Amino acid sequence: MHGGNVYEAARQTGRPLRELVDFSASINPLGPSPSVRRALKAALEQAAHYPDPDCVAIRAALAEHFDLGAENLVIGNGSTELIHLLPVVLGIRHAVILGPTFSEYARAVSAAGGRVTVLNARRAERYRPPVERAVEVMRPPRSHPDAVFVCNPNSPTGQAVLPEDLSRLAKLAAQRDIRLIVDETFVEYCGKRSVLRAVNSLSSLLVLRSFTKFYALPGFRVGYLAGPSKLVDRIRERQPPWSVNTFAQSAALAALHDRRHTRNSLGFMNGERPYLAGALGKLPGVVVYPSEANFLLVELPAILPASVAAEKLRRQGILIRDCSSVPGLTETAVRVAVRTRAQNRRLVAGLRSLLEETR
Repeated sequence: MHGGNVYEAARQTGRPLRELVDFSASINPLGPSPSVRRALKAALEQAAHYPDPDCVAIRAALAEHFDLGAENLVIGNGSTELIHLLPVVLGIRHAVILGPTFSEYARAVSAAGGRVTVLNARRAERYRPPVERAVEVMRPPRSHPDAVFVCNPNSPTGQAVLPEDLSRLAKLAAQRDIRLIVDETFVEYCGKRSVLRAVNSLSSLLVLRSFTKFYALPGFRVGYLAGPSKLVDRIRERQPPWSVNTFAQSAALAALHDRRHTRNSLGFMNGERPYLAGALGKLPGVVVYPSEANFLLVELPAILPASVAAEKLRRQGILIRDCSSVPGLTETAVRVAVRTRAQNRRLVAGLRSLLEETR
């Protein structure tokens, strides 16, 4: 199950979309860049033509931004399209996944006929990514996997892997002919953790990114992958034609160029995330884990299972992500996005009320 299905929630609760507050999907609470709206109006003139199948403008802009070659980039219909293409193109028969994490990595590998080994972070270690266990799995004389998936910072735990640890994994992967696939969907919120610029120097490294979260464009479906040019070409060959539509390309390009909105978004999150973490942490029996993304992993007290809390809040028009079904997490685990101050206060008040009811 993924978060963000506001349409289903609206049908079930009988509420219009505008009355729902969605904490289940971790989207930039400031919304898309104002320049996106202007770009979409201009793109209307191109609606009578097919989209650029090669996404040349976005690739050129990303290449300049990250000091890469355009040939090292492929644009997809969201990063999820690329995640599902990777096992097919790479011929992945066995993947190691650092969990608990995004379900689509395992789903994509399984759909392509491969098997999955999940190395779940431990609650006792505050869900610190299990890098050392990944190293052990990759070292001889073990029968090594074809690929290792790392979400950095990880969803739903919010924890990040240090760039030097990722570099160590990538170098070991190169020695063992393993692909290290790093999903940086949330990395804009902690840019120093990114290894995207290293794809030119680390041949085993593939990096995924998205315009969904930080740039608040989930409805447009734009993601990209950086990696060796030969592999990028193979992925592009397996894509459906015109995978990314004209409006999505225009919106992504406008969002990427709006540096002011980027600064405002980072400044907002650096102030609001500590506020929400502190307010939730003051609720009785609630545990809040540290996060480097725009969401928080929260454990509710045992008297309030995640499924119950999610359902009761839904009736109030507040949507949270029930993580009780995520392997490696507890039955009281939820993920909440960081939203505006007024919305965050509404969430805290809603949870406080539920906790008082269950005492």
